[in-house]
Amino acid sequence: MHRIPVTSVDITQVGYQEDSETLEIQFSRGEVCQYYNVPSGIYDELMKSPTKEEYYYTQIGERFPCTRIR
Repeated sequence: MHRIPVTSVDITQVGYQEDSETLEIQFSRGEVCQYYNVPSGIYDELMKSPTKEEYYYTQIGERFPCTRIR
């Protein structure tokens, strides 16, 4: 999945596949996680958020099923 670099303390890159509603996040400590069944609106709000890590922790973190892929 293609990821876009972002400016954030804890998150370095974000990718999204609309057809499968899969959100992929690379964290500053190197791990990469895929989150499933994430509506495109959540992705859009994450990308617009000035504090991506805060948005992640309050709106995504434990709310969607995920798999650590790296």
